[in-house]
Amino acid sequence: MKVRPSALIWRQNANQTEVLLMHYNYGNQDVFALPGGNPNRGEILPETVVREIREELGVSVDIGEMILAGEMLLSQRNDDVLHVVFAARNLQGDPALNPAETTALAIVWKPVAELNQLNLYPNIGSRIQPWFTSATYLGYVGRIEQQYFE
Repeated sequence: MKVRPSALIWRQNANQTEVLLMHYNYGNQDVFALPGGNPNRGEILPETVVREIREELGVSVDIGEMILAGEMLLSQRNDDVLHVVFAARNLQGDPALNPAETTALAIVWKPVAELNQLNLYPNIGSRIQPWFTSATYLGYVGRIEQQYFE
């Protein structure tokens, strides 16, 4: 099983909270992902998130509490992944894609209210929406049902 740490980065814009997502297109479908990636040997998960965000987006963040962890089992590809999502605060800089480090097409800010309607990777939109009102640790959420994107 792989481990993929990611960051929940948000901002207040007008009267709504928005989340930073990476926009991809797989199989002619728009797919949105929380920024993150794979740990290097000897790297703890928060270090991975900080490094991936710096490499892919050219910004820095402070990694806070773990919001949730859940498992995604994709038997079609035999890629089982443990997703661990951390709160990221104090965004320093303006995010900009570094094409040398990511295949993402764009960076987008999406309203929290829309997260459960997106092809999100990992598919946790409806699970993290309540965090913005309660700001409590969601813990282990079990299996994350995920659509397979080719």
